[in-house]
Amino acid sequence: MRRRNSQHGHTDWCGRDHRCNLGEHRSAEIVVDLPGHGRAVLVRVRTAAGRDHAEIRLRVALAPAEPAARRQLAGLLADLRHVVTRAALAARPAPRRAA
Repeated sequence: MRRRNSQHGHTDWCGRDHRCNLGEHRSAEIVVDLPGHGRAVLVRVRTAAGRDHAEIRLRVALAPAEPAARRQLAGLLADLRHVVTRAALAARPAPRRAA
């Protein structure tokens, strides 16, 4: 649901504080923390143009050996490509079936 506060144009999910500036609306952070392994932070953003986005910051502990760290990075890039592609495909309207 995208209701807005009529006074300021805020959505229901907008943080309505210092995160909300320069025409953008930003939600509170959703944090997934796996101590010693990694952390992900997700924020919903609505731009001044009215487009909604998911902003994701990710921190993952890398292996101490360079070849293993490079393999991890290659795997992360492949996984990120899959995540972004899946999200983009989910945003498409469902195809209409012929009657």
